[in-house]
Amino acid sequence: MSIDDYRPTFMVEAVYDLKAEDLLKHGIHAVLVDLDNTLIAWDNPDGTAEVRAWIDEMTTADIAIVVVSNNKHSRVERAVSLFGVDFVSRAMKPFTRGIKIAMERYGFSPDEVIMVGDQLMTDIRASHRAGIRSVLVKPLVTSDAWNTKFNRFRERRIWRKLEKKYGKLTYQKGI
Repeated sequence: MSIDDYRPTFMVEAVYDLKAEDLLKHGIHAVLVDLDNTLIAWDNPDGTAEVRAWIDEMTTADIAIVVVSNNKHSRVERAVSLFGVDFVSRAMKPFTRGIKIAMERYGFSPDEVIMVGDQLMTDIRASHRAGIRSVLVKPLVTSDAWNTKFNRFRERRIWRKLEKKYGKLTYQKGI
């Protein structure tokens, strides 16, 4: 395992900072997006008006959105039912299972897909393993579900190693 396996291709403050025009310029036609603390706050399953507007922008631009979450089916289904997007539950990130299912379901090629998530340990690592580009976003809320807290602890060590190798990592307002 190399520290490079955790280095995101892009870093933006929030998923809403990804603009359809920029994605298309990069040849991206499909956004795989983590659910908790990326698309919606883990403790607010109904999401926000910003999420709705972002999904509408992607849909208008003919950019597919598929939620790829480690959560169980019922949790993800309830959350995405409000947005009308497809999903893969029990994705098993950092493994590639969920990403591969989404890509095969739609016939996406790796060069037209991007994975967006708030965790280096799961989302970004899975992206590298699947051979697709990645976007790290800041978590929507600073509290985490119990199982994420352990990953955050390990993530701080990885973050320090990344910055030692590449310099300060900063979030942008777009890609």
